[in-house]
Amino acid sequence: MSVDHKDVVKIARLARIKVQEAEIAPLVQELNGILNWVEQLSAVDTAGVAPMTSVVHNSLPRRDDAVTDGGIPADVLSNAPHAEHGFFTVPKVVE
Repeated sequence: MSVDHKDVVKIARLARIKVQEAEIAPLVQELNGILNWVEQLSAVDTAGVAPMTSVVHNSLPRRDDAVTDGGIPADVLSNAPHAEHGFFTVPKVVE
C-alpha cells in the first residue's frame, strides 16, 4: 500500500490539519515509509509468541476486596458543600 499527493491532501483535510503545498511531497515519502515498515512487521511470524503487556513480567500487589467507609467519613464529608446525618446532600433535580 502507498499514498500519493492526492491521498495526503485528503488525509490532511479529514484530520483538519493545514498542510502547505511544499510540505506535501515530504509527507508522501514519510507516510510511505511508515506503511512499508508496517508491512514488514506484518510479515513477521508471531505464531508461537505469547501476547504480553510488558517486557518484564510484573504483578501488582493485591488487597482484599472489602467494602469499608475508609475510616475517615468526617474528613470525606468535610469536602462536601452540604452534608446531613453522615451523607452528602444534593439539590432536588426531579419534580
